[in-house]
Amino acid sequence: MYPLIEIKTVPIEIEMKVTNAKLEYTRGTADLEISRNDGGGLSIRSRPIKLNIDTFEARNSIIPTTATAISQEAQKGRQAAYEATSIYAQQGQMLLNAKFGEELVTQFAADAQARDVKTNVGLQFLPTTGPEITWNPGEMSIKYEMDKLNFDWRVNQAKFDFTPGDIEISVKQQPDVIIKYVGGPLYVPPSADPNYQPVDVEA
Repeated sequence: MYPLIEIKTVPIEIEMKVTNAKLEYTRGTADLEISRNDGGGLSIRSRPIKLNIDTFEARNSIIPTTATAISQEAQKGRQAAYEATSIYAQQGQMLLNAKFGEELVTQFAADAQARDVKTNVGLQFLPTTGPEITWNPGEMSIKYEMDKLNFDWRVNQAKFDFTPGDIEISVKQQPDVIIKYVGGPLYVPPSADPNYQPVDVEA
């Protein structure tokens, strides 16, 4: 007699994926930015000697101004008055001391002629006053300003990136039990089976 049922067991199928942990190191970087500011460069300032010549007094001695001419004539008038006073005083003294028979008029004329010769020689140097000369000293200043360089550093710090481990479990096949009937057909009643043979119960 053969078995009528065949039982087959299907085991569970599991797939496991493991991701290892990782530690990644990123090195720091540095960026340098350079900017330039132009300086003033070279600046030279020079002022030459300044010569001042004042010729007012020299010109005034040749061609006097109205005010100067009036002042000079007034001075001459005062000088003439002083001289005339002195002459008259001398002549008066001579008249007081005169003796009978002296020729005083002739002596007065001779003295007057001598004074004219002394005072009116006709020589005069012009201009009587030279120009007034002054000066301002020269000056030189030099200014130099260099260019400026600006350095701007941007430093990025080193970085550590940690990736933790991972375990992934997946079930690819569920467990199962397969029951299969492997026997022949069943007839009801059993006598309907063409190969039916009665069971002999007599022994």
